[in-house]
Amino acid sequence: MKTVAILQSNYIPWKGYFDLLAAVDEFVIYDEVQYTKNDWRNRNKIKTCNGTQWLSIPIRQERLRKKISETRVSDSRWAAKHWKALANNYAKAPYFRRYAEVIEEAYLRAGRLELLSEINLLFIRTVCSLLAIETSITSSSDYELVGDRTMRLADICQQASAHLYLSGPAAREYLDETVFAAKGIRVAWMDYSGYPAYDQLFPPFDHSVSILDLLFCTGPAAKEYMKAA
Repeated sequence: MKTVAILQSNYIPWKGYFDLLAAVDEFVIYDEVQYTKNDWRNRNKIKTCNGTQWLSIPIRQERLRKKISETRVSDSRWAAKHWKALANNYAKAPYFRRYAEVIEEAYLRAGRLELLSEINLLFIRTVCSLLAIETSITSSSDYELVGDRTMRLADICQQASAHLYLSGPAAREYLDETVFAAKGIRVAWMDYSGYPAYDQLFPPFDHSVSILDLLFCTGPAAKEYMKAA
């Protein structure tokens, strides 16, 4: 039975994103939809001694209603700034040195890219490699997209020969499961509750920060604090 998940790309997302990714056979990055400002597409949070800090990739304001896949970076210096922020705030984390070379190299490569989708995919693949997640990652551009929001998702699943669609819980507000059922596809919902805490450098504890926090703080034990263990 093939399981598929479909989600927009995020910038070095939190552990729940990677749990959803690890739980399926194929993960479709859904970037042929409108880019939304002040969202997770181009930013994420890290812990610092002064509280939670946003790391945001600067985006060109070219036009309204542009797709995520069309969204471009406005200033290539963002990559060096983000890496410096990570190095400054996580230098004393137990496993920072273990992953520093790989993550810094990813930032060097990302700084040469213009498209936000390509940057996000680079980091998603890098983290998957560090966590030994082997799920196939594809793009919504590989599929024919027709109809409304639910129909598009169901059609992607059908084209991917999926038997089960695993969705994030936020989609409960709009997803019509009968559209999937008509195509012989069952819908299941990801549960993000019950995550254990781990030793973060700067309390209070925050589950929602980038997964880099988990990697730098727990190292090879990271999956023990995830559902993908």
